Amino acid sequence: MSWLRALKETARSGLTIERRRLEPLIAIRGAAGLALVLGVSLAFFGPVVAASSAFGAFQAAIATFQRSWRPRPVLALVSGASLAVSTFLGYVTGSRLALFMLLLVLWTFLAGLAWAAGPTGGIIAASNVAIMLVTITLPTSVAQAALHGAVIAFGGVVQAALIVLVPIRRWGAQRDALADALAAEADYARRLRHDPVAHFDPVPLMQARSAAAVTPRQARSRPAELHGSRGVAERIRPVLASLADPAMGVPAEGPERDRVRELLAAAASLLDAAARAIRHGDPVRLPAPAVAALKTPDTGALLTGPPLRAADRLAALLSDVIEAAEGDGTREERAEAEETAEAIKAGRRRGRRQTEHQKRPTLLRLVPVVLKSMRGELHHGSPILRHAIRVSVVAAIGYLLGTLLPYGHGYWAPMTAVMVMRPEFSQTYERSVARFGGTVVGVFLATAIVQTAHPGVELSAVFAVVCAVLMYLLMRTGYAVGQACVAAYVVFLLGMAGGDWSQTVLERVVLTLVGGILAMISYAVYPAWETPRLRNRLGDWLKEDGRYAASVVDQYADPADRGHDDVRRALLRTRAARVAWQEAVATAQHEPVRHRGLSRAAADDTQHALSQLGRVAMLMEAHLPEGGATPVPEAAPLAEALRRATEQGAKAVRERRVPDWGPVREALKKWDEEERLHEQRSDPVVRSGADLLLEALEEFSRGLDDGSRPGASDDD
Repeated sequence: MSWLRALKETARSGLTIERRRLEPLIAIRGAAGLALVLGVSLAFFGPVVAASSAFGAFQAAIATFQRSWRPRPVLALVSGASLAVSTFLGYVTGSRLALFMLLLVLWTFLAGLAWAAGPTGGIIAASNVAIMLVTITLPTSVAQAALHGAVIAFGGVVQAALIVLVPIRRWGAQRDALADALAAEADYARRLRHDPVAHFDPVPLMQARSAAAVTPRQARSRPAELHGSRGVAERIRPVLASLADPAMGVPAEGPERDRVRELLAAAASLLDAAARAIRHGDPVRLPAPAVAALKTPDTGALLTGPPLRAADRLAALLSDVIEAAEGDGTREERAEAEETAEAIKAGRRRGRRQTEHQKRPTLLRLVPVVLKSMRGELHHGSPILRHAIRVSVVAAIGYLLGTLLPYGHGYWAPMTAVMVMRPEFSQTYERSVARFGGTVVGVFLATAIVQTAHPGVELSAVFAVVCAVLMYLLMRTGYAVGQACVAAYVVFLLGMAGGDWSQTVLERVVLTLVGGILAMISYAVYPAWETPRLRNRLGDWLKEDGRYAASVVDQYADPADRGHDDVRRALLRTRAARVAWQEAVATAQHEPVRHRGLSRAAADDTQHALSQLGRVAMLMEAHLPEGGATPVPEAAPLAEALRRATEQGAKAVRERRVPDWGPVREALKKWDEEERLHEQRSDPVVRSGADLLLEALEEFSRGLDDGSRPGASDDD
């Protein structure tokens, strides 16, 4: 992609406004906390201190809007406390330019590294540095700086207290994540009715797993319907795929296929019902036709072998989902749910429910985890390290430029740069354009209001709170919209503190443009392109997919309950590798860099092959034997060959070579010879699955070989 096209696409994306679900009650609660802090500070300390307190409460509320599974009060407290410390240290060193520049570089470098702990930590850290550049200009002495730091921390405490005292959709994020996972599986079941080999996006299940990890304190108050449902939902997916896939025994057409379609439709309806109940905390309302479809005894008459096993497991797992989704409920509701679940099972032996207990470290125990993640990025080639270096250098240059320019209040440039810079090219450029556009609109509107109304201190505070309400309400519709609200908010707030609003207009527009341009230039000069790393990402996915398939095949060679944990861990690793690959491909599509050894055609073909490899392993997982089942000794050499060949294949991909699957073919050949020698047949699931695994690997090599040739794809 050319630079001109990349700039056009990022600019268009940055200025896009989306229709999103609004959360007015949460926005009003955040604005109420801001108004409370602002009013108390005005009454006791005056407008200058009130401006600092308003920045603290404003930022604490924004922190609680970030996507995080941690308790919202914790995010507010962390944001308020860290901003208070930053403000005090910034003011103490502010009178000595060299010392302050050292602090600014160090602070922004650490804020850049904070992205290693996740986007929430990175955004909060960057916001604190940006707001610090404003708040340090308000105090006039060390004692005043301490007071300003205290009221900033007080703003975080107030926001945290309001979240506790006025809860809105308690556990709402966790409910949504689990409901989204169940709804995604319902959609998957419907698609399988028409496309028996449809692919499934594992991201909703991954997000539900992240949401299910709680601290011990959270575990004591977690609603009953959030216990266990995700673990059961995880096991439903391979069963659905196994039931639908013709390779597992059900013909493409005929009475058996019709029965499978009925079961899939019934499963989709029940999963949707469970998702609605969990999302809203309501009783489960089961559709009668779906229950009847699962209760009918026709299944045993039409299906045999692996399809019948899959149908039995599906019924048992659906009953577990219904019981878990019912939660505490009333006694009558629980009795009805239990009766329905028993009816669905229709006398079948219920599978033992296995629930994963995940623990999320407490805040204090999280500190060494975050520090370890940050240290892990201190190596050559790390995009997080490159981002930290970029943002610290740009902040220092922006501050010096702002100081040299004749506008005063030169912090606008570094503040803009810190807020818009992200580890990715497209996000940095999108936010740079959006921030400038939003700033122009926000400053223009605020200027018009000030010229018309000539507000005093109290009215300026009211206008600032109104802008905050709009920011909290509309921030998810687009970055440009949010920045328009922020620009107007800052104009009113600084006007309340005695700043010259007309001067603010000029410096904010010009210096915001300077900061955005610096951010964009920095990425062009010192980039962290994802395109050259695509082969590494692809090799990682191949290796993890091979380990997952090998773990599943190993379980047939030596059936044991403990082996299921190995399969589970391998599945989680391959999901993470797949998502990392997909994110890398999405990022690379917007980069002004031509492909280096991996064309778009090769990326598409190899991705399809690895998806098929993982899907075959998932089908085999749906029929894993329990402990004590008859082992398949021929599967052990195949598992070892898969593990070794995919590791070597991953190395070949990184070295721009085409992998060879000779060890896997040799293992299958020996398997066939052993069967002929002993005149016996292995489990059809594992043997047919083994052939499909080899077919997927060979398709991967063909895609890599054909798609990597010059002229295979036009990336411009």
